[in-house]
Amino acid sequence: MEDKDSTLVNGNSQNSSEKKSGRTSLLDSGEDFEMLEDVDDGVDDDLPPLEDVGGKKKQSSQAETAKAEAVTDPSPSPPQEEWLDVLGNGQLRKKVLEVGSGPDSRPQRGQTVTINLKTNLTDGTTVEEESNISFTLGDGDVIQALDLTVQLMEMGEKALVEAGAKYAYGALGSSTPAVPPDADLILEVQLLSAADGPDLELLSPSERISLASKKRERGNVHYQRGDYAFAVNSYGIALQITEASSRVDISPQEEEELLDVKVKCLNNMAAAQLKLDHYEAALRSCVSVLAHQPDNIKALFRQGKVLALQGEYADAIRILKRALKLEPSNKTIHAELSKLVKKHSEQKGAEQAMYKKMLGNPPDINTVQKPQYRKSSWGLSWKWLFGATAVAIGGVALSVVIAARN
Repeated sequence: MEDKDSTLVNGNSQNSSEKKSGRTSLLDSGEDFEMLEDVDDGVDDDLPPLEDVGGKKKQSSQAETAKAEAVTDPSPSPPQEEWLDVLGNGQLRKKVLEVGSGPDSRPQRGQTVTINLKTNLTDGTTVEEESNISFTLGDGDVIQALDLTVQLMEMGEKALVEAGAKYAYGALGSSTPAVPPDADLILEVQLLSAADGPDLELLSPSERISLASKKRERGNVHYQRGDYAFAVNSYGIALQITEASSRVDISPQEEEELLDVKVKCLNNMAAAQLKLDHYEAALRSCVSVLAHQPDNIKALFRQGKVLALQGEYADAIRILKRALKLEPSNKTIHAELSKLVKKHSEQKGAEQAMYKKMLGNPPDINTVQKPQYRKSSWGLSWKWLFGATAVAIGGVALSVVIAARN
């Protein structure tokens, strides 16, 4: 794995001044990725508050009297806001504390949003409180609870979010912020702003390198946590940034740096795809690396592993031998190669046994039948020779007798 972060950082700790990617789709590689789905709350908009029209009360009916009293009440009780079950499984709920600017002001996936965030454990312990946190909505830059619920918030809205551990920091927890394993969280979120992501074609090379590196690092965090599908997602977004066309001049050195980020993303993506058993996709990632760097050890090693997992032992051994020539002291390659050679030998033995069973046992030259056949053949030859000789002698004798009589 390339450049893994040593700590499990929170993806929402990026500063608001940082440039973010605006893409919401992944590479067009035909891969199956777990994506955050757009969620519709399915509820009507809040009704506007009743207005006191100042009309006279009508006494014609008890209902009208009660309605008039409710309208003229100087201190009506505020309506009780309901909890919204975002995913329908009770693991992610949202409650509006302060209403925002209306449904039309909700942010879109791919936009750069800025929020204030306060994170508490269910016992009330505050583990994090930050202002002006910026991230790209839907890119997996933050925990799923934020990525999903901020999409449902209106501009200026303040909301309370109850997040199960599955949509927070999971079974591993986090060191920064300090969240125990399997901990449910209570988040207090306020949406401050939303803006379209940057135009990649207009970014300077240094900005593109920085943005792609951050997406790759976020992918590393997902990989370390075992969230391999989200890791592939982040690496795919980083690759889009490195491969985007540019209207800005780029120096050879910057182009080399951008290529280095791309190769690292492809290598890490192959590792994540291997974990997901997406062998064909992992093989394509390795081939892409080797197209840029034919002697990349990690790409060769992972390509060999993929081929071995597909049962192509001969090709896998050939690839790993090539990697071993480049790095003879690498113990990992040695161990993998030894294992594959043994498996290949076992495979060949099994194939030979199968062929023998299909075709039957061939005749053995040491069996008794062939010597008997040879003996019998020679016996027939000698009998034929003796017979011919006897006939010849008889013919000569007969000629002598006939001549004597004459």
